[in-house]
Amino acid sequence: MVSKNKNQINKKTGQLSKPITIFATKKGVNVVKSPVKSLILNALNEKDLSFDEIVKIAGKSKSTVSAHLKSLTRDSVIGSRTHPHDQRKKIFFINSRYIGDMNPQEAIEREEQKVEFLIQNLIDQGNPFEFFRLMFHTLRVELIQEGINIDPLLHQAGIRIGQSFYQKLQDPDMDKMLQNLADFWQANGLGTIEVFNKEPLVIRAYDCFECELLPKTGESACALDSGILEALFSGHFAKPMVVEETKCYAKGDDYCCFVIGPDEE
Repeated sequence: MVSKNKNQINKKTGQLSKPITIFATKKGVNVVKSPVKSLILNALNEKDLSFDEIVKIAGKSKSTVSAHLKSLTRDSVIGSRTHPHDQRKKIFFINSRYIGDMNPQEAIEREEQKVEFLIQNLIDQGNPFEFFRLMFHTLRVELIQEGINIDPLLHQAGIRIGQSFYQKLQDPDMDKMLQNLADFWQANGLGTIEVFNKEPLVIRAYDCFECELLPKTGESACALDSGILEALFSGHFAKPMVVEETKCYAKGDDYCCFVIGPDEE
C-alpha cells in the first residue's frame, strides 16, 4: 500500500513540493517522480477506482490520465480488473509495495558535529554495541538528510523481528508478557519500557535506541519498534493489531509512546 505523502512548502522557492515515491514491483524497484502519478497512487491507496473516478481526482484530460495509467500498469505498480457492473470498463488498484519516498528539495540540515562527537566518544569507549548503534544512526541520519524515508522497510523488518522473538517473549498472562518485553528491551540496549495503561494498551519507551539520536524532524521515527510491537501483540491476541506512535524523541518529546489496539480494517 502507498503511504500518504505529505506535500511540503519549499523554504527557498515557496512552492509546493511533492515527494518522489519508491515501489517494489515484480519487475524490481520503481521510482515514481511524476506529480500526477503520485496523485493517482495516493487516490488508489484510499480505495480501488474506475478510470472516470481517477480522471476526476487527477483533474487532467482523459488522454493524459490514460497514458499515466498505462505506464504504471506496464511497470507493475498498479493493476486492473473488469468493472463488476460494466464489462467495458476497468477498476484500478495498487499492485506493488510502497517502500519509501524522498523529497530532494527538503533535505534536513546536516548534523555533522553531532556525528563527529559520537565517533570520538566511540573511539574513547571501545564499546562494540555503541559501534553498531552509531552505524545504524549514522546511516539513517544520512538518509534523512537526503530526504529519503525508509520507514516502511524498517516497519516490515520490525514485524519480522517481532515474529522471530514472539515465542521467547510470549506468556498467556499479559502482565508476565509485558515484563518479558521490558526485560528484553533493557537487556538488548533498546531503552527502558514502561506500561502506562492497559485499556487501551499504552507503552512508553525511554532512552529509545531507534530515535533518540535522530534529528528533530517533527514526525514519529520509531518504525522498527512499532513493527516489533505490532507482531508481538498480534501474536498474543491472535488477531491483527496496529501500533500508533503518539509521542517520539524525533518530534521533540521526552519519550516515545505507543498506543496498541485492534486493527479495525
